[in-house]
Amino acid sequence: MRDRDPEGRPRNARPRDAYGRPLPYGEQGMPRVPDDYAPTTEQALADGRRFLREGLPFNAHEVFEGRWKCAPEEERELWQGLAQICVGLTHLQRGNGRGAVTLFSRGAARAQGYGGAYDAVGKAASGLSQDSDPAQAIALILAKLPG
Repeated sequence: MRDRDPEGRPRNARPRDAYGRPLPYGEQGMPRVPDDYAPTTEQALADGRRFLREGLPFNAHEVFEGRWKCAPEEERELWQGLAQICVGLTHLQRGNGRGAVTLFSRGAARAQGYGGAYDAVGKAASGLSQDSDPAQAIALILAKLPG
């Protein structure tokens, strides 16, 4: 059964490891991005970049997902794309190269639609393979991400 808040909305209170994998209840997990996190564009980019620098793309994904949920309609595809790219990076860390490439492709297509620096992020993600080194892939996306 999924965790719910007092209003009945789904929430995930289960602890997670550094790669976003669920841990048993009661174990000490990594700090999580709060469910009600609603950043500005600038805050999302700053927080996402910080998590990527720390080697935590799962947390960066949660940041971009938080922005996606509160962004104006015309920006949502961008934030969804950035979140998908970060989930792809997480899959690389977990050793799931095929899943990573699928998410890089989806995320890149969304991000590239916004042009400029986001086109560069999408092109970088598209160039990653299932055999890419996770740390190098994270560094590449971080280098292309505006902010």
